[in-house]
Amino acid sequence: MIAILDYGVGNLFSLRSSLQQLGLQAVVTADADVLRAADRLILPGVGAFGDAMAKLTATGLVPVLKEQAEEKPLLGICLGMQLLFEKSYEYGQHAGLGFIKGEVCPLGPDLADKSLKVPQMGWNALHIVKDDPLFHYIREGEYVYYVHSYYGKNCAESTLAVSDYSIPVTGAVRAGRVYGTQFHPEKSGDTGLRILKAFSEL
Repeated sequence: MIAILDYGVGNLFSLRSSLQQLGLQAVVTADADVLRAADRLILPGVGAFGDAMAKLTATGLVPVLKEQAEEKPLLGICLGMQLLFEKSYEYGQHAGLGFIKGEVCPLGPDLADKSLKVPQMGWNALHIVKDDPLFHYIREGEYVYYVHSYYGKNCAESTLAVSDYSIPVTGAVRAGRVYGTQFHPEKSGDTGLRILKAFSEL
């Protein structure tokens, strides 16, 4: 069973629908006991880092997440991936969960091509930099869907894949059992479903 953490941030039901399409049991929950009973955890998220981190902290589930990530796979998606980092510079400086070494920084100032739009929104090829079971069912260069204005930086030791947006944008990360994707697997068509399938088998 896959538990999708509900802390008031993000469209959780499209994610649950994608998992159900794969024939996987998925539940949207804010119950610590359900998280402990689950085989895998997903931390979704959209919006601003500081607001999301405050809402996540207010649930009282941060210690449960940290304890469970030692024992079972955890996947952060989009802002959920960013929350896995040590800190973010979105509207000030905010501490993250600290699973992934590095920080979340504004995309715009770092772009080599200043004509590119921020947020980066749309399909981009995923370039695998470290082979990982998460990519078991996909090939190098398949397209995934992004919507973001901030990105993971100074995280080379954890980076599994990048996408080119005039600079290499961190697409997927891993530290131990903790994974993150900046792109949305649940919005990435068949490629995204195959990534979720691989996650369900980790």
